[in-house]
Amino acid sequence: MKRVRSKEALRLEENQLRARVAALTVEQKRQYYTQELEQIKDPDTYAALNWFFVAGLHHFYLGKWPQGILNIILMAIGVGLCIISPCALYGMALIIFVFLIELPQLFNSENVISQYNNELIKKLLMQFEQND
Repeated sequence: MKRVRSKEALRLEENQLRARVAALTVEQKRQYYTQELEQIKDPDTYAALNWFFVAGLHHFYLGKWPQGILNIILMAIGVGLCIISPCALYGMALIIFVFLIELPQLFNSENVISQYNNELIKKLLMQFEQND
């Protein structure tokens, strides 16, 4: 898992990236912002998906399919074990384990999304700056 940087570092990076966007031509900016609007992610949506569906839907929101599938499988196994009364304790332990792994992402959702969006901006800028 990629380490999430501090809020200050992410804001500094975003400001530097926005300065590069400002240097694009008018036509490039129009195309850039069209693509950015389609792909940029919202931290509130990410947090809501994480909070209400600990099973991993927030990973799908960022396109991290393997992590999302793993979370869903672990949660399904946990729920299944809870239904089987002799194994209910193992099921609860597995659900709690997934919850504890995902909890830091919930509290760090703004930084997770800022980092994701900064990476998106870099990728888009590379496309437009190469066309100069």
